[in-house]
Amino acid sequence: MSKALQKPRGTQDMIGEAAAHFDHVIETFNRVRKLHGFGRVEVPVFEATAVFARSLGETTDVVSKEMYEFQDRGGDAICLRPEFTAGIARAYIENGWQQLAPLKLATWGPLFRYERPQKGRFRQFHQLDAEILGAGEPAADVEVIALGQHLLEELGVAGDVELSLNSMGDPKTRAAWSAAVTTYFAAHRGDLSEDSQRRLDANPLRILDSKDAGDAALVANAPQIDDYFTVEAGQFFERLQAGLQASGIAWTRNARLVRGLDYYRHSVFEFITHSLGAQGTVLGGGRYDGLIGHMGGPETPAVGWAAGIERLAMLVVEPALPRVQVAVVPETPELEHEAMRIAAHLKRQGVSTIMPFKGNSRRRAEQAAKANVETILYVRNGDMSRDSLNLVDRLKDAEAAGRMLRVLGNLPSEYPALSGENE
Repeated sequence: MSKALQKPRGTQDMIGEAAAHFDHVIETFNRVRKLHGFGRVEVPVFEATAVFARSLGETTDVVSKEMYEFQDRGGDAICLRPEFTAGIARAYIENGWQQLAPLKLATWGPLFRYERPQKGRFRQFHQLDAEILGAGEPAADVEVIALGQHLLEELGVAGDVELSLNSMGDPKTRAAWSAAVTTYFAAHRGDLSEDSQRRLDANPLRILDSKDAGDAALVANAPQIDDYFTVEAGQFFERLQAGLQASGIAWTRNARLVRGLDYYRHSVFEFITHSLGAQGTVLGGGRYDGLIGHMGGPETPAVGWAAGIERLAMLVVEPALPRVQVAVVPETPELEHEAMRIAAHLKRQGVSTIMPFKGNSRRRAEQAAKANVETILYVRNGDMSRDSLNLVDRLKDAEAAGRMLRVLGNLPSEYPALSGENE
């Protein structure tokens, strides 16, 4: 007997409550991003490998270890996208979107990284993404952070999440600070963890983000970026903080929060929860003014964030499984088509409606009950004049009854006489 087919490691199947929570995150995101004026953008699920090698850096773990790469039938080097920003930057350059700047864009969808699966982290995972391209003012940073804060509030998880904030400064600030950090850790190379020793050669600032307990004392005494701020960098960070305060957004300064790639500028931020263990970041981002120029496009200021849908869904307590408002049940086989017409009308009136497919009326009512419907609407032959229908509601609450009667009152003219009774 052949082995049963199974999903690939690090992927997931979802129905029921898990799918409802996932759907709720996406629906809330789409509603909130429209309130903030972020339009939808779509980019391919796969791109030329060079898009991410150039944007993320050949030496990063994502590019060297985690990308799903393959050669297509035309011999081109292709990879499944590990993140959104590089693809959006490529589209901005290729399509000449700088003529439309500033652009406020948002998207969501699957991403792919070959890494060890763990709680809330998968090899095929899903993210929300929001970007502002072509705006270099601190107000743009405030706007994307405010969008993230609003999303978390609407999901009902903001009380368990804290905003952590830092600045990478401008290029002059970053260069001076990076040199000081490199010199400091080089003097203590022998005391660093193996991973941090590797980072010292490739990306010294990433040592500041080390989770190794043995590195903690060295990291605590490392040079602070505040000592290297240019006047312009300091003013930018002050204006960002003032904008957050004016927007009613609380934050905590984390001087060790960094981004290792050189194109990051000024703000870096993460919304962190303590409910998911060590993998606590649910939304993170920053300003990446150097990326689009680095990829061959015009120098363009930009800021944005990404958030894991799976992690947000794990924090969401509500909603429960969505409830269908009505199940239409024909009492006899001859009324099947009449029931279909009524169900179609209810859907067009904005009432969520199902019609169980099989069995007698009792069996269909049982199916409706399993579907967690609010109301069962029976279609019966009546003894009223003009061959009208007698529509009987099994109403579970007065509000549902009132809503149903209002909708039924708008049925087409072929149903001129209606009556309802509670069972």
